[in-house]
Amino acid sequence: MIASERITVPVDGAAHRSARTAANVGHVCTGLAAIFLAFDSVLKVLRLGPAVEGTIALGYPLDSVHWIGVIEFVCLVLYLVPRTSVLGGLLLTGYLGGAIATHVRISSPLFTHTLFPVYVALVLWGGLYLREKRLRALVPLRH
Repeated sequence: MIASERITVPVDGAAHRSARTAANVGHVCTGLAAIFLAFDSVLKVLRLGPAVEGTIALGYPLDSVHWIGVIEFVCLVLYLVPRTSVLGGLLLTGYLGGAIATHVRISSPLFTHTLFPVYVALVLWGGLYLREKRLRALVPLRH
């Protein structure tokens, strides 16, 4: 059989475009979350002023700022590598849960500070869900 004689199966164009659009939106969400988390982790790893001041204001010792940034960065790298993206998402969820607990402990404002890690997690998991077919198969949304 030559290439011109191959049997082709018609592809539903709308479904293909929809899947491609979902994947593109997922990559944008992933990019937004990654930019924010990378910026935050680099500030902490380099112990730059705003990160140090903010972390100390939250009640953490100066020595922990660097290691908090390293942990965040490692989780982010795992999230960005396709093979380990779900593991990275789970680890970042734990990291963000710690941020929520910290803000609850010091009675930060609810919608602007305490729930901000929830907003980041929604973008992070939304991006992962839209770009990762295996995750959609594991956790299907019902109509």
